[in-house]
Amino acid sequence: MLFQNEIHEQLNAQDWKEANQQLIAKMLAEYMYEDMIQPEVLHSDGKKRTFELSVPSGKAYQFDAEQRLFDSYDVSKESIVQIDQGVEKEAESAIELLVDLKEIIGMSAETTGHLIKELNATLIADVHLLQKTDRTSEQLLSADYADLEGYMKGHPWITYNKGRIGFGYDEYLRFAPEHQQEVQLSWIAVHNELASFQSVEGVTYERLLEQELSKEERRAFAQEVEKEGHNPEDYYFFPVHEWQWKNQLIQHFPEEIAKKQIIAMGEGNDVYLPQQSIRTFVNKSSTDKHHVKLPMSILNTLVFRGLPSERTLIAPKVTELIKGMYEKDDFLKKECRVILPGENASINVDHKHYSAVKDTPYQYLEMLGAIWRESIYTYVEEGEQAITLAALLHEDHKGTPFIQAMMEASGLEPEEWMKKFYQVVMDPLLHYLYQYGTVFSPHGQNTILVVKNNQPHRLAIKDFVDDVNVTDQQFPELADLSDEMKTVLRTEPPEGLTQFIFTGLFICHLRYLSHLLEKQNLLSEKTFWQLLAESIHHYQERFPELEDRFKLFDFFKPEMTKLCLNRNRMVDYGYADGDDRPHASEYGCVTNALASFKKPSKLTT
Repeated sequence: MLFQNEIHEQLNAQDWKEANQQLIAKMLAEYMYEDMIQPEVLHSDGKKRTFELSVPSGKAYQFDAEQRLFDSYDVSKESIVQIDQGVEKEAESAIELLVDLKEIIGMSAETTGHLIKELNATLIADVHLLQKTDRTSEQLLSADYADLEGYMKGHPWITYNKGRIGFGYDEYLRFAPEHQQEVQLSWIAVHNELASFQSVEGVTYERLLEQELSKEERRAFAQEVEKEGHNPEDYYFFPVHEWQWKNQLIQHFPEEIAKKQIIAMGEGNDVYLPQQSIRTFVNKSSTDKHHVKLPMSILNTLVFRGLPSERTLIAPKVTELIKGMYEKDDFLKKECRVILPGENASINVDHKHYSAVKDTPYQYLEMLGAIWRESIYTYVEEGEQAITLAALLHEDHKGTPFIQAMMEASGLEPEEWMKKFYQVVMDPLLHYLYQYGTVFSPHGQNTILVVKNNQPHRLAIKDFVDDVNVTDQQFPELADLSDEMKTVLRTEPPEGLTQFIFTGLFICHLRYLSHLLEKQNLLSEKTFWQLLAESIHHYQERFPELEDRFKLFDFFKPEMTKLCLNRNRMVDYGYADGDDRPHASEYGCVTNALASFKKPSKLTT
């Protein structure tokens, strides 16, 4: 009951100190990047800077950091010391640093209090991850896609990246992806007057159910509905997460449960493994079956992890849009051979009372539904292996980077490996942007790298429903987009659309990969970003007829608007219940390292 064994074993002083020092280094680096703190430079030596940050309490923090491109810093956690009344000691408390920064950053007491809670939850998870020493980076090269996700350490940029507010410690141990606990999903029946089913062409509700449930399961679930005196044909069957059922659905839908409009039917037979997003599950009993995305009303990395109703309703249509572009485009289909695991079906249930209230907090509109996404395993060919892009930032308990092990196993030099990587990743992303005015959010969690012989081979992109956006320009390729699609999908001006790749991939993922490769003496950051620029130029030289769009979506501007992922919670949004999900804050500009590799606009064929 008290988890005394886990607590005594996991939460020990040595690992607690290590987790805190790692987080302090991250906080200093990211708050500097987002211009929330401006420490004084005491002295410089090449790229190395020694900083001092004075705080209102009279203390000061000193630390060393290497200056990186894109206005970034790589802070040395070993160098961080706290000076209090002339006494110097190691800085060991991320929470103390947060409190010391409250006035400097301008956080409210309410925000600071809630953030202490999120940082403590993050630190508890970090301690558990420090003790995950069963597989080295080299051993992870052969890990299954779903298993590999359980080794990831969370968002590289957001400092409160594993807050998971709503979980108790027991639920954290059971449902957090790093614990890799297989779960059976509970199934409910919801009357078709409340629920709506949507699917791509060729997928019916009956066909979906036949694929996901055995005949025996379908019969047993139907009998549960019949026991309550109702006709199973009047209901939609779909899974829910146990946590959501116990903590949200019973409390928010008691009337529907009382009237048997929602009927609990029991667990399905298949076992699933939670992925990085916590709410997406891979079927381990049958890898050909869909991956299932379910709402979980926990607060994690800025938002409640529900399923927005308007996007759940339109998910299959977005899949048809994205795949329709692919099917008619030989470059995407035959050359890139990009993989697009479609969101083939969805069920949405609105809450009749919350949805009737104007400006109701968004989390109450995202509580009940399901999305079925095609399994990545159904696309992977012999000799191929799918890995989450986030894995490229992973370092094992010995400090060996996953990407270093992969490069060594590939037989390629780091520069050659990265050339292949950029071609595989950038070609399809750029083509969707330039040719179709359509962009994904290709961060580490949404993007899957398919390797062959440990070399980059193909790209897979997922999560269309949350992260597909389109241009606000009059592109003929989008002329047939319905008003419904335009309403639900975000339409963005040119820089806004460019930002999904610039910030989503370059800043949010590649920035950290360049730090890692530089630190390991595998590849200089200048070469790293030059190779990226060359991959963009290579694409543009291939399609000179799109030159006007290259200027429209310009990755080589000297500066780009700086989007911030810590600032928006800490300064702009706080923890207020708004009617829409928080979006990245805009604050100042970031120096674009790609600008130095810009070529003259006149393209030659």
